[in-house]
Amino acid sequence: MNPPQLKTDLTQEIKFEVREVGLVKAVREFIVRAVNMPSCINGQLIEFENGLRGMVMGFTEKDVQVLMLGPKAQIRAGDSIYSEAKFLYLPASEGFIGRVVNALCEPVDDKGPIQAAETYPVFKEAPGVMDRMPVERTLESGCRLIDTMIPLAKGQRQLIIGDRQTGKTTLCIDAILNQKNKDVVCIYCSIGKTYSGLDKIVELLREKGAMDYTLVVSGIASTSVGEQYLAPYTACMLGEYFMNKGKDVLVVFDDLTRHAWTYRQISLLLDRAPGREAYPGDIFYVHSQLMERAGQLKPELGSGSMSFLPMVETLQGDVTGYIPTNLISMTDGQIYLNTALVNKGFMPAVDVGLSVSRIGSKSQWLAIKEPSRSLRLDYLQYQELMQMTQLRTTDLSEDAERRLKRGSAITNLLIQPKNEPVTMERQVCELYAFVRGMLDELSPAEIARFKKEFYAIIIEKFPNLLDNIKETKVLMDESIMNLEEALRIYFPE
Repeated sequence: MNPPQLKTDLTQEIKFEVREVGLVKAVREFIVRAVNMPSCINGQLIEFENGLRGMVMGFTEKDVQVLMLGPKAQIRAGDSIYSEAKFLYLPASEGFIGRVVNALCEPVDDKGPIQAAETYPVFKEAPGVMDRMPVERTLESGCRLIDTMIPLAKGQRQLIIGDRQTGKTTLCIDAILNQKNKDVVCIYCSIGKTYSGLDKIVELLREKGAMDYTLVVSGIASTSVGEQYLAPYTACMLGEYFMNKGKDVLVVFDDLTRHAWTYRQISLLLDRAPGREAYPGDIFYVHSQLMERAGQLKPELGSGSMSFLPMVETLQGDVTGYIPTNLISMTDGQIYLNTALVNKGFMPAVDVGLSVSRIGSKSQWLAIKEPSRSLRLDYLQYQELMQMTQLRTTDLSEDAERRLKRGSAITNLLIQPKNEPVTMERQVCELYAFVRGMLDELSPAEIARFKKEFYAIIIEKFPNLLDNIKETKVLMDESIMNLEEALRIYFPE
């Protein structure tokens, strides 16, 4: 009698998962030291036996150092730990737009799961020089002062620097609000902020309709240190997903000072030698590898771009601190917000003398570039003249009087309330009126009224003017004729 034949399905695949198993040696706050894992590498994903994840942050001769990426849990010495033989990849898809996620791309807005199209590496090399092209398109911030004097370009890294409560976050949120109907994906990354502060920002974005093209990465203070450290890299990874699809992306990091504090905590617990201000020696590399991932891709790669607006906090206006100077050296310019200007009521409180955009002028609209060429110099001369004449009681010369009037007109033209971004074409119209000298004799209240009523006249009487300026980005003869007619209507003889 023949033995029964076993039926086998040769088409069925048998998958084996090879994992390295180690043991937890010690736990120090959010740093886990493990042994018996000789094949681990930096940045590798680690899984604990309770399901939490971690990331390899370093080695010693005897153990592996792992950063916990989730909340604090009961991890004890002797627990098993597994390496997944892969780097940290997180999901990315179009479904993240309009959502609030944590640093592990898990939704935290109670709107259900997000369908992931693919996974992207959180830590990735920046595009090489041959994969990039020079910036040539304007990033419209919606702020009159920035768009005229400190222009930004798509693919640029512009540092926002200043003390607390000077309007750094407001400036960046206004830039996000101004991207409505401009086919730009915006990412707001909160690092070390309070939950209530983030909630106000999300509500504002929803109220203004900005969540239709914005996603929020939450690394707030109540999350783990590992998530706060990972949050900006996650935001950058999500931005790269859209950039590689050929889209323009704007990423706001709020703020990298707290990210540096987080990395300092991690490094001290890893027993790395502290340096200046107790920061580790590689803090420059940590931020530079993040900043260099912004840029403008060449057409062969889809022509996508990713622009960064990182924020950094100063103490009593000191821009010579370790972290601020690091970030100034690795970005394409900085916008400095001054506490003294806030106290004077000048908002946005941008210090024009200390602010610069090194590459943005290459992409600036000609309709703004030409008339604003001397605007910065006139404004700075006005500020100096104001300081010189504050204590003078004698009469001023006619030239000084003219400069003071013109400087006052510039100042009141640039004042702008928060959360009310201004389109570029509207700025062109206002700037034309200023260059013509029509605002020099007006009081601050009259200039404020002019900005509202003159725009209303243009919309009512010349509906095609704004579209023509937006399309050509220069002032054609027909546009100039329309602007002259609008000025005659507003300033009848």
